[in-house]
Amino acid sequence: MSALLGRTVRLFLAEGKASGLTTAEIMNWTGHVLTGSRSGLPAFMKRRELERTGVYFLTGPDPEDPETLQVYIGESDVVGKRLVQHNKDKDFWERACVVTSKDQNITKAHARYLEARLIAIAKASGNVSVVNGTAPPPIPLPEADESDMEFFIEQIKLILPVLGFDFLRQYKSDVQTVQEPATSPIDRNDAPIFRLVSRKHKVQAQAREFDGEFVVLAGSTAVADWSGDANYSYAKLHTKLAKSGMLVAGEGELLSFAEDVSFTSPSAASSVILGRTDNGRTSWKLADSDTTYATWQSERVAKAASASDREPPE
Repeated sequence: MSALLGRTVRLFLAEGKASGLTTAEIMNWTGHVLTGSRSGLPAFMKRRELERTGVYFLTGPDPEDPETLQVYIGESDVVGKRLVQHNKDKDFWERACVVTSKDQNITKAHARYLEARLIAIAKASGNVSVVNGTAPPPIPLPEADESDMEFFIEQIKLILPVLGFDFLRQYKSDVQTVQEPATSPIDRNDAPIFRLVSRKHKVQAQAREFDGEFVVLAGSTAVADWSGDANYSYAKLHTKLAKSGMLVAGEGELLSFAEDVSFTSPSAASSVILGRTDNGRTSWKLADSDTTYATWQSERVAKAASASDREPPE
């Protein structure tokens, strides 16, 4: 059996409850993450991490659309002082997340670079409203420092979803990996093409499952208007993708995917494509086959279970 590229994330409930202060670390990473609610800010301010240089995220619902998350991304050489200021001048936020370094080797220049890159990543994600007034370009760093900060960012992107902060996850997939599966950790045979065809809507779409996400490939088409419940979450996702430029005008009255777009499930993808709620597990079918996604997945699960039964216990 091949070794899995797993990571160890250590969470600590500092107050012994899920709603209180939480710290998070990744094995062999110098970063340290602290998160908590605004109501718990007095306890938050007592933490020594807030005396360090770092970056921070303030999140809360958009007052005009509570289902849309807003985020403010900042940096400071003394993060605690900045949070005190934002407690006075920013009303929207409900949670704070602070990222510092355990070895305290993050400098002011590093923090400014991280802030600029994280703002750009959040804006490009298409799934959050960034309320920063400016979006500064990353400041120049020595080559080695820039490489270190890019690695730091990858760890932040990995650990934040574990804490419930999903705004750095991009709908757009890694295009090179999707187009060149032979170079990815997933074998070509494990990532087949699925197709969705609707003669009624005249849409045709192709997708692949990659790295736990369902990726609709560029050039696939989708309906222009949502015909189901306008308050449904996928309706808002349909609108968001169109506004972000990931869905653009195509032939006739259809929209076209301008780039590969990742979804959390086959149903999320098919619902956006068809403009209504849909069970993507039965709508998506293997290319040149009548095998549904549900059947394909069930066969894979059964095969994996059978292989597991044959392996001797460790």
